[in-house]
Amino acid sequence: MARTVTTQLLLLLVWGAVLGAARPRTELLNVCMDAKYHKEKPSPEDKLHEQCSPWKKNACCSVNTSQEAHKDVSYLYRFNWDHCGLMKPACKRHFIQDTCLYECSPNLGPWIQEVNHSWRKERILNVPLCKEDCQSWWEDCRTSYTCKSNWHKGWNWTSGSNQCPVNAACHPFHFYFPTPAALCDEIWSHSYKVSNYSRGSGRCIQMWFDPTQGNPNEEVARFYAEAMNGAGFCGTWPLLLGLALMLPLQLS
Repeated sequence: MARTVTTQLLLLLVWGAVLGAARPRTELLNVCMDAKYHKEKPSPEDKLHEQCSPWKKNACCSVNTSQEAHKDVSYLYRFNWDHCGLMKPACKRHFIQDTCLYECSPNLGPWIQEVNHSWRKERILNVPLCKEDCQSWWEDCRTSYTCKSNWHKGWNWTSGSNQCPVNAACHPFHFYFPTPAALCDEIWSHSYKVSNYSRGSGRCIQMWFDPTQGNPNEEVARFYAEAMNGAGFCGTWPLLLGLALMLPLQLS
């Protein structure tokens, strides 16, 4: 019993410290990022397209954005998934789901940070992605090809969409991402941080969920928002984030 209480207190303390430095805005729940295509506030969108439909009851994305999220080289970011040949459908569905989560979720508030980009004022950083979602993403993409490990920057955009930089060779995903953590943590400049927690734990964000059972990410956002609001620590994000994610292993 004492061990369980100690674990819970440590987790709350660490995440309070981590999140206390996350961003200056005080609204952490049911919010949208100040980014390129996000709505100002979340609201119902009854006709969200296919993989984005789980967020239809409360979404930061529009119907049009959800449709574009499913297209190759869509107008959203002109990003070409097939930059090293045709991406396998099993792999591509994870990137579509990733886009839907990013564009549509109102439950990413605790991980939003201000940035000085020409196309957005805020981004997400170190969102604790459930380990199963990261594992299946990596497994389904192992036989697809890419030429880079960080997809946020370094592309050749002269054609209007991303192409591999000069001398960047195409290899199977596992060459650039040898582990699930390498994929989820690095591909979008640490937008995600693979968690040691499992789906349904209430401690990690699910990329995939059944909307008929409700949105599990609401509980997750509440937990971390409460930790953040209840702590006054700052300046210790990298160290404490790593400690927080290691706690389930160290205290098991």
